[in-house]
Amino acid sequence: MKKSTRKLINTIVAEVILITIALIVSLPLFLAVSISFQSPEEVFSYPPKILPKGLYLKNYVDAFNLVPLARLILNSTIMAIAITAGKLTTGLLSGYAYANFRFKGREVSFALLFATLFLPAETVMIVPLFLIMKKFGWINTYWALTIPFMASATNTFLFRQHFRSIPKELEDAARIDGATPMQYFSKILLPLSKAMIGGAAIINFVYAWNMYLWPLIVTMEDKMKTVQIGVRMLISSESANNWGVIMAGTIVVLIPTVAVFLLLQNLFVRSLVRSGMKG
Repeated sequence: MKKSTRKLINTIVAEVILITIALIVSLPLFLAVSISFQSPEEVFSYPPKILPKGLYLKNYVDAFNLVPLARLILNSTIMAIAITAGKLTTGLLSGYAYANFRFKGREVSFALLFATLFLPAETVMIVPLFLIMKKFGWINTYWALTIPFMASATNTFLFRQHFRSIPKELEDAARIDGATPMQYFSKILLPLSKAMIGGAAIINFVYAWNMYLWPLIVTMEDKMKTVQIGVRMLISSESANNWGVIMAGTIVVLIPTVAVFLLLQNLFVRSLVRSGMKG
């Protein structure tokens, strides 16, 4: 068998396997979308229906009526954007400092920072964080939802490793041209880091959007709760047995994360490829 023919067969087999895996992974999402457009009679019919007879939009209307879903989406959007922006800002600046500056205690402080990655933050720190928020009077506010999570050791570590992979000759050339450290950071490093920033933005946004335990603890009023709590409220409401309404609310909650991924997917893929090449 010729080498070109073998390569073509391997490519076809790999593509078939990847497509099959993609179909299996996307099947739950397809079923959720299908159920969200089915009437209660269709949902509980036997045998189960894969496709709805028509677009039963009442499920989406009921989802917004039973739970203040619009307000919850606004809360989660504000929280996710603020946390993502905060994590990217602190991660970029601290990663740059650890990668390019030499200062006393740098290695020790970074080792301590890295050690925090092994701590289950949302369980170990949740009680002291709550007491701090209560002391500040931030319970039921956006401050409590966002401020404690605007810094991340993970982002610092990722950006430090990324900046260390950039040739030092660029920094030396910038210094010769008279650039200050912040000018080198903003005009050279940031443009070179778009892929990594895009990948980190997706991960941080999805993480913040899916937070459940912390918003549940620091929000006492329904108007300050987030979408993940809203889905739980749908399950506990009078629609507890109406899976069409529950799936409709779930799909609405899922849309923003999918939209963010589609907007930044090219940067995300490029960041994975670059990380693999460095690997």
